[in-house]
Amino acid sequence: MKKLKNIFKNRASQFVLILLAGILLGWLVFGRTETHDHSKEIAASEKSGTIWTCSMHPQIRMDKPGKCPICGMDLIPLKTNDHNDHSNHEVDEDAIQMTPEAIALANIQTTVVGHQKAIKDMQLYGTIQIDERLQHSQTSHVNGRIEALYANFTGEPVKQGQAIAKIYSPDLMTAQQELLEAAKLNDLQPGLLAAAKEKMKLWKMTEEQISKVLSSKTVSPYVTIYANTSGVIVSKNVNQGDYISQGSVLYNIANLNRLWAVFDAYESDLPFLKVGNQLEYTLQSLPGKVFKGKIVFINPIVDAVSRTVKIRVEVNNAQNLLKPEM
Repeated sequence: MKKLKNIFKNRASQFVLILLAGILLGWLVFGRTETHDHSKEIAASEKSGTIWTCSMHPQIRMDKPGKCPICGMDLIPLKTNDHNDHSNHEVDEDAIQMTPEAIALANIQTTVVGHQKAIKDMQLYGTIQIDERLQHSQTSHVNGRIEALYANFTGEPVKQGQAIAKIYSPDLMTAQQELLEAAKLNDLQPGLLAAAKEKMKLWKMTEEQISKVLSSKTVSPYVTIYANTSGVIVSKNVNQGDYISQGSVLYNIANLNRLWAVFDAYESDLPFLKVGNQLEYTLQSLPGKVFKGKIVFINPIVDAVSRTVKIRVEVNNAQNLLKPEM
């Protein structure tokens, strides 16, 4: 206690204490007033001019440009109110605000949220393919040897009923001899002639050919193969001189008047693809020409390698503009 009394009796100590008390009193009076006045200035600035903030610390709001007290970055203008624009209104401080110029530079577009069907523009790649329903196998109905080929290369067009091959067949000659013998015994055993004719028909011999054998009473080991459809030879499987058996495929013939456009669609595209949807597509070989068609089939199986699904569109190719594998 004596030490404290001695300190207070000291004039220097008394002066220091009075000075500290004056500083504290001044801060209590003038510091709060200054802060209050500063907030009023910011409020007035918000109404009349520009608020300056930090791009990294948006909670900083100043009435004049300067440095951010936190990171030291230059302050940027927060917004500029136009008193003539009555559409301006208070915005949440945490909201992102942009000037019309900034919106234009950022190419920002907005739309009203609502409910509608999902729409997606997609680009699919595919090829033109043969319509499997219009592809036929030209087979031999007898055993024998290829004596002559009248259609000699892949891509050659043929017409239905056109002779395309000639076959030497000993079995056919034997069947013709049996037919003649059955004709001699027709009065005694009429069933034999009917059976012999049926055997010839199973080998695709026509009534005209059978009648010719009966009328001429001559047999021939040669049989002519006629095209059973019109189209283009897409594969030639035999050569002259080859030995063949009954059922051997000589040619594969396809009608190209109607084709398929088959596209590959990824799994993510499937929700937007339905049977009946209209598609537009182009081909590299026909620049500028746009083809249209409807989806007629979506393959229910996903390709394990490409992870795609085949989408089929039927194509009318009466003008022969399109070719398979385009």
